[in-house]
Order: sequence, then structure tokens, then C-alpha cells
Amino acid sequence: MPTAPHASHPLLRTRRAGVLLHITSLPSPFGAGDIGPGAFAFADWLAAAGVTVWQMLPIGPVGYGDSPYSSPSSFAIEPTLLALEPLVEEGLLAKADLKLPARDAARLPRGDCDFAANRAFRLSRAAKAAVAFEAKSGAKSAEYKRFLERATWLPAWIDFIAGTDISARAMHTFVQFKLDAQWAELRAYCAKRGISLVGDVPIFVTADSADVRANPELFRLKKDGTPEVLTGVPPDGFSADGQLWGHPHYAWDAHRTEKFAWWISRIACAAQRFDLVRIDHFIGFHNAYEVPAGAKNARKGEWRKAPGRELLTAMAKRFDNLPLIAEDLGALTPEVESLRDDFGLAGMRIVQNAFWSGKSGDMPHNHPFRAVVYSGTHDNETTEQWWRSRNAAEKGRFRAYAGDGPVHEAMNRIVLASPAALAVLPMQDLLGLGREARMNLPGTATGNWKWRMAPGALKKSLAARLRAMIEASGRQA
Repeated sequence: MPTAPHASHPLLRTRRAGVLLHITSLPSPFGAGDIGPGAFAFADWLAAAGVTVWQMLPIGPVGYGDSPYSSPSSFAIEPTLLALEPLVEEGLLAKADLKLPARDAARLPRGDCDFAANRAFRLSRAAKAAVAFEAKSGAKSAEYKRFLERATWLPAWIDFIAGTDISARAMHTFVQFKLDAQWAELRAYCAKRGISLVGDVPIFVTADSADVRANPELFRLKKDGTPEVLTGVPPDGFSADGQLWGHPHYAWDAHRTEKFAWWISRIACAAQRFDLVRIDHFIGFHNAYEVPAGAKNARKGEWRKAPGRELLTAMAKRFDNLPLIAEDLGALTPEVESLRDDFGLAGMRIVQNAFWSGKSGDMPHNHPFRAVVYSGTHDNETTEQWWRSRNAAEKGRFRAYAGDGPVHEAMNRIVLASPAALAVLPMQDLLGLGREARMNLPGTATGNWKWRMAPGALKKSLAARLRAMIEASGRQA
């Protein structure tokens, strides 16, 4: 146990307001959002609204079902987040390269993300830009060489994604180089406007990943390289079968031997890109649910202890203040609460959960200061969708607590009024959207992550209303 409780991160010592919106949900002409003009325009809108925190989902390469939580790399950035417009400005692409094919011109700029078309269009342009970069001797630049020296994780990712294909290796190295520079520019732009970035780190990694291939000894694998047991969670309110994630569990003794160096480097990489990161499934640092290999669902499994206190102690020696938010939803026990609190970490509260019984610790007036409060996360229904599925008693409790008016606006006011240090509103709830805008349905492998904000949705009037609510709730604006 630490000799004394650790202090909270500086970002969580004053009342702040944030918005949850993933990069791919930004407007973009190419099928999904990126680190381009849409991201910078969103930062301007946040600043106008008095928002000081922008929270996102994981930005690593996506896995099966386009899920950002099943990434094949804990360090690389998703290649399709690369903005193409700067490559035109740098002379690596022509303006004509950004013109969509006739079959895509009418549909890709609007509606839900089309990840397949987006990926095909962007990567073909990235390959062309990589050739131009090489022709201009960009690979000999000091900036490029510094990136290669700093990105010690890069060789493992390039081996995984490109193999021995020389052209593919050059292209993916170029893409990560440019992504690194574009992200740094976006973060600096946000910082100048008083906006901090909050990211998300999945606790587990996929079996078929650069991490496992490069460090097999750190994972519990059979001789053939497949997982001994699988990750997941038991049946709950989201799924009668539980959630079978299918990732390998960690070989914690091997992590102890290396003094948790892999984990520390993972968080250090995230801290270069974000001010804070949410650790998804923080409970897994105390104990993790193991499902037999080959299982079709997560109904049968067992909990096994994890050395979270040792891990966080090692991290605390690396960081003055741990830049972590604990996603502590689910089977919260005194041991998990102690692990969270002893290291000064903020937990999470979901206001949608509060009105099932009216007695929950999720009731807004019961929130602790050291917490992050949401109406719902990417796994929840939007507030408008949630409202439609509530029974009369639940609706009555909500109205007695929140008053009349549009449900999403009442919910947003409740979230902002919470005692919690950080209040985060999903963009869908600010826009009052329903079922069509849900980001993820837990327990389903496909059809998720597609929602994208419509062009023109960022109205000045909405920013003004949000600023007024933030100021009225005493949050920093």
C-alpha cells in the first residue's frame, strides 16, 4: 500500500466541463472524421461554448468490427485519422487527389461513417504522398529522424502491419510520422484555447497484435500462440451472455520481472498525446474475469487477482501525478475503491443509472468531487433513446428531480450541476439525438462506432446555451 494517498491530477482539482466526441464522428468529406479541418473547427466551437475538456475514444488502429477497443497496437495511431488537406499544403498531394469518385461524392460527406470506403480512399492517397515524401528526401530530415528515435514502438508496428513489403513499410512509417505531427499540432491548438484532451486506453490488447507478437512473454499464451484463457465480463444488464472480448490475459509475473516497463511506456505514449487517459475496465487491475479458451460466450468464467497496486506504484514513480481516470463501472468492490482512491484517481458516475431505483450512488447529489460524471458513455443509449425505454416510475423520478423541458437538456443540466470535478456530455446529448446516434451496443461485434455528426451541426446558438449552463453550474469556462 502507498505510504500516503496520492494527489489528484491537476486537471481534476477544479470544476470543469467536457464533451465526449470521437475523432471519427467529426464531419469530413471522406467517409469518417480525421485530424483535419473538422477537428480544429470543433476545438473552436468548444472554446466558444466554454468547454475546457475534449474526451475521445481510443485512437489506436481499429480492430475487428472497426472497434477502437480491439486495437492491433497499443502505440500506433489509426492510419485513417491522417488528414489529407495538410498533405496538399505540403506539396505531397495535388488538390485533385482530394476529389471523391463520382460514386462516392454524394454519400461519403454525410451520414454514418463508411469505414471501408474511407480507408480505401485515404490509404491510396497516403501511399501517393509517401512516394512524394521520399522523392523530396523527407526521410533525411531532422524531424523525421527524431521521430524514428523517439518512436521505439514503431518497428514492431511496421513489422506487424507491413511485413517485408518495402513499399508498405515506407508508407506506414510515413503515415505514423505525419499522424504524430498532426496530432501534436491539434493538441497545441487546443491548449492555446484552454482545452485539455482526454483519451482512452483499453486495458487489454488483441491476440493478433503488434504488442503480442513483439512481447509474447508478457501474455498468457499456449505454445501455438493462442490465448490460454480469454477476457470478458460475466452476464450483466447489457448482455445475458456476458461480454466475450477474446483478448489474452497478461502474464503478470513477466511484467513484474521487467518492472512493468511495457505498461509504463504505454501510458507514457498516451500522455504525449493526451492530458488524461481513461483506463477502460479499471476493475481488471484488481481482478479480471477469465473465460475458457474456445468459449462461445462469457457465461462461465472465473475471477483472478491482478497486481494493480504494484503496477500503479511503479507508474507513480514515473509520473508526478498519474494521468489516469478509472473506468470503475460494474462490480465495484471495497478493494477496487481502495485501489482507485489510494492513487488519487477519479472514478466515473453515469447519471442514466441513477433513476432505476432512486437510491443509487449515481444520484447526482451523492457524487464525490473526485469523479467524472456523464449522462452516458459510448456504451450507453443516448439520453433521448434512454428516455423512450423508461417505465412510468423511472420517468416520474427523473421529472421530479430534473423538472420539465426537453429531456436531453434537463439531463445535461443535471450532469453539469453534479459535485463531480469533471462533467462530460456526449455530443449526441447536446444535439438531442436518439437511437440513430448510439455509438456502441455492448455484446455486439459489428455495426457499431458509425455515428458521425452532420455538417453544420455546430451552431453558435448551441455553443451559447452550453456556455450559459456551464457558467451557471460554476464550472470553469
